[in-house]
Amino acid sequence: MPVTGNALQSGHSGSDLERSTPLRHSAGFTPDFPHQGPAHDRGGSGLDSIIARRGVRSTLWQMAEGTLVVGVTGASGAIYAQRFLRLAAQSYARVLLILSAQAVQVAQTELGVELDRERFSTESWLGEAYPNIELLREKDYFTPPASGSFQHEGMVIVPCSMGTAGRIAHGISDDLLSRAADVCLKEGRKLIVVPREMPMNLIMLRNLTALAEAGATVLPACPAWYQRPQSLEELADTVVARILQNLGRPQQVMKPWMA
Repeated sequence: MPVTGNALQSGHSGSDLERSTPLRHSAGFTPDFPHQGPAHDRGGSGLDSIIARRGVRSTLWQMAEGTLVVGVTGASGAIYAQRFLRLAAQSYARVLLILSAQAVQVAQTELGVELDRERFSTESWLGEAYPNIELLREKDYFTPPASGSFQHEGMVIVPCSMGTAGRIAHGISDDLLSRAADVCLKEGRKLIVVPREMPMNLIMLRNLTALAEAGATVLPACPAWYQRPQSLEELADTVVARILQNLGRPQQVMKPWMA
């Protein structure tokens, strides 16, 4: 059953929702296809349209440069990680991925995706193989991002749970994800945390403040509506675009305001 725009705002029944505005999201992963309807008519500003028009998406990483570290925690919002990774894999030559145990569970719950750490493949999660995405073990400190001597372009934690944010804010490196983030802060490298939590208590707010004071960019998963997104994927892409912009990478997912 498609989820429509009012589903984000009300508790109406499924039959009522299907008759409302066409904001939609199919269950599980849907392969790339150009967005239909108004978004498609205006040239397709969503990630699916961009990828479909490029045609050679699986080889774009061969022309990209740099290394990005991406952490995915068990916070709700697995769609943000899914959409961001697909674009990051085309923007960087190498993407080092760290998944928490809870992130695997949330991906299954929210996206219907089965992630196998031992036989990891991006195909079931991202729709195709991205050989430049490398999955690291969450407790393995003998990996590049655990050391400040390893040069890279930064780290994005998307979505970032409040527990993870709290540990990083207080210098508790109890796994590779938090250690890699700690290294970014101490080395003065870019660290972007994307929390998706509401409401926030005082402890959460203070932890995020501490991260900002330490040099991290706090980029909440707050989608933009002024682009008139036609699907939940397009709505999520408004956050993905802002992450990429904050990394200093060009993006064509979302048209800048009034540009």
